[in-house]
Amino acid sequence: MQSKRVIRLYYGFQFFFSLLLWLPVFYEFQKRIGLSDPQIFSIQSIYYVAFCLLEIPTGMLADLFGYRKCLRGGALTLVVANLLPIFAPSYSGFLAHFLLIALSRSFISGASSAYLYEYTRQSNAAGEYKQIEGNARAYGLLGKVACWSAIGVLMEWHLTLPYWLTVLSAAVSVAFAWKLPALATEASMLNRTSLQSPSIASKLRSLGTTLAHAPFLLLLMFQGIAIFVLARICQVNLFQPILGAKSFGLASYGAVMGLITLFEALGSARPGWVRRYFNDLNAVFFLTFVMALSLGLIAYAGQAGTLVWLSVFSLATGFSFPIQRQLLNDYIVDSSSRATLLSVESIIDRAVCALVAPFMGSFLGRGRLDSFLILSAVLTMVAMVLLLVILKLKPLATARESMS
Repeated sequence: MQSKRVIRLYYGFQFFFSLLLWLPVFYEFQKRIGLSDPQIFSIQSIYYVAFCLLEIPTGMLADLFGYRKCLRGGALTLVVANLLPIFAPSYSGFLAHFLLIALSRSFISGASSAYLYEYTRQSNAAGEYKQIEGNARAYGLLGKVACWSAIGVLMEWHLTLPYWLTVLSAAVSVAFAWKLPALATEASMLNRTSLQSPSIASKLRSLGTTLAHAPFLLLLMFQGIAIFVLARICQVNLFQPILGAKSFGLASYGAVMGLITLFEALGSARPGWVRRYFNDLNAVFFLTFVMALSLGLIAYAGQAGTLVWLSVFSLATGFSFPIQRQLLNDYIVDSSSRATLLSVESIIDRAVCALVAPFMGSFLGRGRLDSFLILSAVLTMVAMVLLLVILKLKPLATARESMS
């Protein structure tokens, strides 16, 4: 019973924390308050850089002081972040909004997965981690489907309503974060912190040593870049420009995002379907290829084709995230650095996004959206072929033995 209660609390936290109801319309919102494309994408670039700078410190805080404290801090920060577009609808207001979003998500990114993985491990249910993580993601996505379908209409009715609703959702996530029970390892974390907290420098040295002796883990992190960046490009940064270029109206934005999110939720809830045909490593590469190909084909599609390829892209995205997270967690041997190492992966992801964002703005400003989609697809597929060759040079079992 205790186990089921904790899992339900985790589902509730992830559901409400991830419910950013403004996501389908934030680009249009910023345009309506007078921001230009260069300003919008410069904010996105700064957001990714900030996330990179915050990831390691917040991951270390999670490892030192406990995962729950970071979950609570992230949820509280999210509440404040979503009030800024309402009361400060300007470039500086949105910049502060996204900086706080970066802080909030950096608190959560490593700590949430680490909390769940450690809880399932301590409960002798580590094999259930992937399914629980997939279910949590799927439930969150289904919630977005239900809400996003009407968000364009709600924004037309009241411009700031998507942000007010997100504030309410974030406040509920705070309540769930406070209900999550402590892990058995948190007591040792607190004792270690009070008695002999390692300096940041020593922690970084230890982290560097771990990665130096675990090249396979580092390569897996680099593989995760492709999944994260493609998903960010297609479903966040360029989602609204893509629909605009295909002549979809604002009122349909939420419905379209709801549709593709339904496919992503299906994939997240059923990662086992892919494992019938591939092992985890081959699965993430196959799914990355599907994502890249779908993104490239959107450039040639009309409205119906765009919906089809966005749906295929989202289904592949849903399958890939739980599998890739399981792979990473399985190859992290030292649980005391789990959140920090997961934060390293997030840093790499966001660093690449920070580099890509200005190019997106440049291509979009010159009316070359299709060229950017095709270029992104081709570069991803070439990079994945090279990385897969490198990984296959060292058998999976040997890689794990070297880490142990």
